[in-house]
Amino acid sequence: MKHSAPRFLSAAVCLLALAMLGLAGPAPATERIIAAADRIDRLHSLLVLHDGQSAVEHVRAGPGLDQPANIKSVSKTVLSALAGIAIDQGLAEGPDQPLYQLLGDRFPSANGRAELREITLGHALAMQTGLDTTSGRNYGRWVASPDWVAHVLEQPMVDRPGGRMIYSTGDTHLVSAALTESSGRSTHALAREWLGRPLNVRIPPWLADPQGIYFGGNEMHLSPRALARFGELYRLGGRMNGQQVLSEEWIRRSWTANGRSPWTGDDYGFGWFITEIGGWTAYYGRGFGGQALFVLPEARLTVVVTSDPNPPSPGGWQFRQIIGLVETILMELAR
Repeated sequence: MKHSAPRFLSAAVCLLALAMLGLAGPAPATERIIAAADRIDRLHSLLVLHDGQSAVEHVRAGPGLDQPANIKSVSKTVLSALAGIAIDQGLAEGPDQPLYQLLGDRFPSANGRAELREITLGHALAMQTGLDTTSGRNYGRWVASPDWVAHVLEQPMVDRPGGRMIYSTGDTHLVSAALTESSGRSTHALAREWLGRPLNVRIPPWLADPQGIYFGGNEMHLSPRALARFGELYRLGGRMNGQQVLSEEWIRRSWTANGRSPWTGDDYGFGWFITEIGGWTAYYGRGFGGQALFVLPEARLTVVVTSDPNPPSPGGWQFRQIIGLVETILMELAR
């Protein structure tokens, strides 16, 4: 008569088999997502949170997931949150407040250009000031100027305030200057107190202009994990660790279209682009070289992509690849 193995031995064998399966590598869905990420040139890292839990962590190059990386123009998305908190705290009246009131002595009141007084805080956040761009072909001349704020406000008006979206980092730098003037503190100090502390993330100093105003809309450095927590703040309605860090009203307003990107046709709110990916509404910030933060509330997803931030930028075709990566993530995880 054959003797069967003791039950405890059978259970141990099952546990060992499960452990060996775990060592075999990532799940097929994760493998397919990573394979899609690896097809994107210059990509450094991918971090995907699903329902707040880490679903994909992939590092191919760069500083990794825990060290600060240059998020380039995704800085505009973070800056928008600071503007919303400033409004919540009464340091600004709201997006319709004229910018000159917040800029104080930094506003060139003696230049006789009455149309500048029509520019609001919201216009600057939405890049609808009407001023000619300081980005692209004009970027080098702007950042080489002795006074960045004055240089932006000296640009010719090429549309009315509140008109079409004209992509210009100069506009968002005016927001940083307005926050500094209205609070009496640096934008970096505000970011550390208002976002770094409640989100438990590190926000190191970044580039400032000749007057000491931190660059509003470029050159911030955050780790992918820190940027993902920032995205989660928006996905969760402004609450983090039981604290209302940012008002739900500001999130709704930031995710409401003001203008439209002249390149992609996607809508733009306050620091966030708005589009549809794979049938899901997506809100995203993007930066030079392939930096990106996506929040898809209905799919319960937050996605961070970092890439080589150094010139030359591969441009729109690379970002289309990143959109394709998000489509793959949705197919694999949003069921």
